[in-house]
Amino acid sequence: MQLGGFSLTVNRIIPVIMCGGSGTRLWPLSRDTLPKQFIPLLGERSTFQRTASYFSDRAVFDPPIAITNADYRFLVTEQLKDIGSDAEIVLEPMRRDSGPAVAVATEIAFARSPDAIVLVLAADHIISDPTAFIATCIEAGKVASSGRIVTIGVHPSYPATGYGYICPGEAIAGSHDARRISRFVEKPDAITAAQYLLDGYYWNSGNFIFHAATMRAELQRYEPDMLAAARQSLAFKRHDLNFTVLDADAFAKAPTKSIDYAVMEHTDKAVVIPARFGWSDVGGWNAVWDLSEKNEQGNAIEGRGEVIDGKNNYIRSHGMLTAIIGLDDVVVVTTEDAVLVAHRDKADGVKLLVNRLKSARIVEGSEHREIHRPWGKYHSVDVGDRHQVKRITVKPGGVLSLQKHHHRAEHWVVVKGTASVTRNSETIIVHENESVYLPIGCVHRMANPGKIDLEIIEVQVGSYLGEDDIQRIEDVYNRT
Repeated sequence: MQLGGFSLTVNRIIPVIMCGGSGTRLWPLSRDTLPKQFIPLLGERSTFQRTASYFSDRAVFDPPIAITNADYRFLVTEQLKDIGSDAEIVLEPMRRDSGPAVAVATEIAFARSPDAIVLVLAADHIISDPTAFIATCIEAGKVASSGRIVTIGVHPSYPATGYGYICPGEAIAGSHDARRISRFVEKPDAITAAQYLLDGYYWNSGNFIFHAATMRAELQRYEPDMLAAARQSLAFKRHDLNFTVLDADAFAKAPTKSIDYAVMEHTDKAVVIPARFGWSDVGGWNAVWDLSEKNEQGNAIEGRGEVIDGKNNYIRSHGMLTAIIGLDDVVVVTTEDAVLVAHRDKADGVKLLVNRLKSARIVEGSEHREIHRPWGKYHSVDVGDRHQVKRITVKPGGVLSLQKHHHRAEHWVVVKGTASVTRNSETIIVHENESVYLPIGCVHRMANPGKIDLEIIEVQVGSYLGEDDIQRIEDVYNRT
């Protein structure tokens, strides 16, 4: 994105995109295996892709840093590739909230340049005016270059109880927008939130811009153990394909704490700049309805949906036809294996529902039927006591791991493309409408040597069909 009318008088900004969350409030669309930041909630691009696309102007931004975990590393790579973007991808060994991630990003940015200006933001937020957002970042970068830690505040549109708030203080000289932060306040009750609106408080968007040396010093002052763990995890990092993998033992010593609690609520360098752009954290289905295009009755329909005698509803279904009759203000989300029906005002209860499903070990609480892999994806079509049917798609050049199973045999039928199949010591070329049998215990591998997607139907038969019955012997994606 070129912004010829803007100029930056400080160093280029280093964006840090935090993309390791699970987004449980948007179940059943968002699940652990494919969380909301990687889903196209509005339009054709995921929120992660939308966020990454803001930083293409190299006159303003350095290449981004994306912080995620091992489960999502190939999703991040693939989605960046799809939009022609790139990033330094850093993998956290375990979740430690935002504080340690910011500490790691600060160290990486400082290594690039001691004068680095860093922008930290979440991958799952929606910004309606990217040009205004970038202009705000530039203004915040100028303020941060003087040794401030800037957070972007959002003018509240209603007395929300799900956001933290910021009380602005005195103005900062040299900036017509920036103000000192008088105090941070946690999520209030409804009466308090209404008073905050009257008193001119901002929502805390969770976007931060700071001078790397300043954040370093404040971490050393308030959270020395967190900073030490970040430094050690980078000192003993390893490189795996195109990923930077933080050392697990060192990173585990970092306190689990958000950057708000770790630094922002203590530092005297915190300032706020108001957002001049539309912003939403897309925290639930009600927010998705609010952001969606609606008809004259206020109904937002994504996919195959119909409403009779109802208003202000949200329907999302890209498979089965989903219909509502005589209902107002409800959310209906239909996926292949789950249906959610909720009043829009109660949609935040989805998080409690997901926790209940996970506690009961109900697989739909965390997994989709379609699972993405670095070589492509597979889709579970049918499951029985002693059989499972999958539809497998392998990208051109994709190669599955060399593996074997101890409890199941497999039958592969090619329905599109050509497969190169390794079975023990032989290599077999399998064309469309041909099949190959893989007995229990045989060493096997599948690859797509062609230039179009390879699609096969896999039928598994055996006494145990779990994914943990895969003994990987060799893997080009280093998953052994």
